[in-house]
Parts: sequence; C-alpha cells; structure tokens
Amino acid sequence: MAAKIDKYYYLKLFGVKLAVQTPILNPFHYFRPMKKLSICTIFVLITVNAIGQKKLIEKYLSNKTDTTRKGSFMPLPVFRYSQEIGIELGLGALYSVYLDKKDPTNRSSNFTGILSASTKGQYNVSLKSDIWTKQNKYNYIGEVKLRRMPFNYYGIGNETIHTNEDRLVQDQIKLVMHAAKKLAPNLYTGFSLGFEHYSFKDKAAGGIFDSDPYLVGKTGGNVIYAGISQSYDTRNSNNYPTKGFVGKVSYQYAPDFWAGENFTGSLIKVNASNFWSLSRKFVLGLNGLFYTIQGKNTPFYLLPQMGNDEMMRGYYTGRYRDKNLLAAQAELRYRYNNRFGAVIFGGAGQVFDNGGLAIKSFKPSIGAGGRYFFDPEKGLSMRLDYGIGEKRPNEKRQTGFYISLAEAF
Repeated sequence: MAAKIDKYYYLKLFGVKLAVQTPILNPFHYFRPMKKLSICTIFVLITVNAIGQKKLIEKYLSNKTDTTRKGSFMPLPVFRYSQEIGIELGLGALYSVYLDKKDPTNRSSNFTGILSASTKGQYNVSLKSDIWTKQNKYNYIGEVKLRRMPFNYYGIGNETIHTNEDRLVQDQIKLVMHAAKKLAPNLYTGFSLGFEHYSFKDKAAGGIFDSDPYLVGKTGGNVIYAGISQSYDTRNSNNYPTKGFVGKVSYQYAPDFWAGENFTGSLIKVNASNFWSLSRKFVLGLNGLFYTIQGKNTPFYLLPQMGNDEMMRGYYTGRYRDKNLLAAQAELRYRYNNRFGAVIFGGAGQVFDNGGLAIKSFKPSIGAGGRYFFDPEKGLSMRLDYGIGEKRPNEKRQTGFYISLAEAF
C-alpha cells in the first residue's frame, strides 16, 4: 500500500499552498518500481553480455568441435605479414559451407574476399572461390585479383646478388577460372581459362632492370591462356589433411593473341603431396613441385619464382627466377588440440635455365611455426611461420616471417 503524507508538506515541497484536506500519495513511491526495473534491466544486460562472451569464447577458443556441419561466415580483419609486402591490413570475409551436410566425405566449399593495403605500398582486392559439389563430383575454382605491389628485382637466375636490388612497382589484373570433373574415384580432369595483365614502373632508373638490354617485358604486357589438368586426390580433407595423396599435372598454352613482345608458349606445372598420420596428434606431409615455361618472348614476370609463404619459406619471392623451378619440402604437424598446433619444416629448391639443373645448386629452407584453427571442424587455420634460407657471401642470411591463412600445402 502506498505511503501517505500531509497536504502542507506536499504543497510546501512544491512551493504551492492549496487548501486541500485529501491525503496525497507520496510521489517518491512511484520511483520504486522504476528502481526495481532498472536493476532487472541491468541484470538482464549483464546476463546477455556474459552469454555473448561465452558464445564468443566457445566460437573462437573452445576445444569443442561443431558436428552439425553448418556453414560458417567469418568477417576477418586482415592482418598478414611477409618480407615482400610488409604488414598488410584490411578487411576480409570467409564463408565456408558443405554443399552436402549429410555426406561426411563432402569437402568444404570456401569463398573469400579481401580488401587490403600494406606498409610497403601494396594495394590488393581479391575474390576467390573453391567449390566442391555433392559427392565431390565437380570442383570449381575462380579468382579475381587487382593488385599494385612494389617489389625488389634482382635479375634472372639461381645466383643473383643482393647488391643488384632494384625497386619496381607492379600493377596486376588476374582472372582465372578452373573446372574439374570426377571421371573415376579420386580422379579429376579439368579445364582452365586465364587472363593476366602486368605493367611496371622502375623506381630508380639506372639499376639492373633498366640496364639489362636482354630483359623481356620491361613495360609489362598481357597473356591469355587455356589449359587442361589431371589430378588424383585421396586426401581426407582439402583444408587440413591427415592422410592421403594429391597430385596434379597441368598444361597451359598462351597463343599469339596480341603479338609484339607478349608471350607465346606453354606452361607446365606438376605438384604432388602425401600425408601420413603418425599418431592422433602428429601428421607428416611431403610436397614437391616442378614448374617450367617454354616459348618465345618469355617476359621476366612470368618466369617461375622461388620463395613465398607456401614453398621455400625464408626466401624473398622473386629473388631467384628462371625458366624452371624444382623444389620439395617436408612438414611435421602437431595438433595440440582442436584450436592450436605447431609445425617444423624443411626443404630445398632451385631455379634453372634449360639444361642447367645441378645438385649442388639446391638451396635449403628450414623453419617452424604455430597454428590457430578458427574453424576446427573444417580445418581452417591461421598460421605464423618463420623460415631460414641460405647465407650467401657478404650477405645476411636470408629469412622470412609469415602470417597467413590456410596450410602451406
């Protein structure tokens, strides 16, 4: 029941004198339900916030695996690093989904988009898709990339020297489409189309890029190509395989479409990996590749380049480039739990002109890294790797630190 006060106190309280004898309800009484409501509201907000934080922790840090096989959308702040581009910052998004949730063998289809810039002047817009249909019958891969990237050019060959470093700026447009069909168990035959445009600006005239009279493609150019591929894939996952083999051979041909100094010829790629589960937590992976480009008017920017965040980690991309690239690596992967893991890796590789392959010319690559699985069920990871390469005379040892998405192979 509401409390009462006399009229005088009430009227005096408001500075008005009225001759009213009727008892008046205490006005402060009406604030009590509001006070209770405020406490309840605060309690609800705290509870909701706690539940939200718990879900956030479970989503990104929990060791539990989501067995519902539902799709996952993740807006990602882009934070990557490599010695070529520096610190890359931007916005990205990753959508991963199973097109057949009931089939445990159906591989995840992944769609990514990135808009970023780096501390070394790179600007990048990238859209990628890797689609696996029901029963993994078809695989569709697409990529659209617009990029401006400053980089260091050192010349052609397997023995370039650091003092020849020449700073260039590359503008690139890349469009790639690939479709493959399963013709037999684990056997895929594919067809691809691609277009690439390049243009270059020399930041410091008079360097090796400007002074080499035999260098093809100094102003850039266009290349359009079509190709076929054959692959054999028995992996148990396309993101984080723990057993199985995958091998792919592709042939691409670039016709004389634009004439002039634009490339005409063939590009052959062979890439193979095998994985063994050594125990519940340890996996051994082996990976080897061979790239060769053959034709006339071969521009320097299409030559196979050694060194990146996937193969021959520790070497600056493009420090060594030539008509052929041969490299191999091994990686021992340790999965501490569903969220975290670590790796150690080692490999060797070289670039060479036709007929110039030599055992003594292989360069070493060793290193280690950590893994964070932001989608444990699909095996999607972010990795930090540190690679160590060779030490050439009168130069610092070549090394590289990388922050990237997905496994190296």
